[in-house]
Amino acid sequence: MPCFRCGARQTDPVRGASPWKRGVRADHQVLICPRCQAVHDWADALDRCSECGSAALVCRLGEVECRDCGHTRDAVRDEPGTVDLVRTAAQPAADGGLSEEVAAALSRVLKRGPAA
Repeated sequence: MPCFRCGARQTDPVRGASPWKRGVRADHQVLICPRCQAVHDWADALDRCSECGSAALVCRLGEVECRDCGHTRDAVRDEPGTVDLVRTAAQPAADGGLSEEVAAALSRVLKRGPAA
């Protein structure tokens, strides 16, 4: 999943905690890359908990849960008349080379030669 602001894709992680942050926007799980965290006030664009106001939300299995207070609610998606708020203009509509990235990653993991 790319960064919802700039479209950057995660690279193979190093050991330890990931510098990428998770959040929820328009009831969809999104990622925020370290560069966007430093440049933008990234939490302003995220959904907030209706109970405590925290932006520390996760969306899974059709529910949005606050990691601070534990409040859960059903995720509401695909409402008529809403715009796709998760995709930004910076994100390409096509796969943007994703298929080549996946093929290269599979080749590395499976210890094969370069993908044809």
